[in-house]
Amino acid sequence: MNIKPIKSENDYRLALKRLEEVFDAKIGTLESDEADILGLMVDEYEKKHYPIEAPDPIEAIKIRMEEMQLKQIDLIEEIGGKSRVSEILSRKRKLTVEMIRNLTKKLNLSPGLLITDYQLSR
Repeated sequence: MNIKPIKSENDYRLALKRLEEVFDAKIGTLESDEADILGLMVDEYEKKHYPIEAPDPIEAIKIRMEEMQLKQIDLIEEIGGKSRVSEILSRKRKLTVEMIRNLTKKLNLSPGLLITDYQLSR
């Protein structure tokens, strides 16, 4: 096992290549330990150099609706009417505090995510 820190893009590519080689190693072997360590190092490098931003509130709602196989009609009770749901999801109207409370429960989303500011469409 010859592990060194990932300090450059080249180091990153080499670590990914090696991780691919040892990924399916039998647990308890040196290669398995190497895969665990490389996985942690690659994850840290990616967090620092390739951050993934959280979606805005409307995108988060749409993603969760897709995951839960919900339609707009399924959010009427939480948002307040068919047209209101459409206005929110098409970014014509902002979420209210009450809507955020209701959606947090219904969709199991973080209130912190839903209170993030976002742009309305024109």
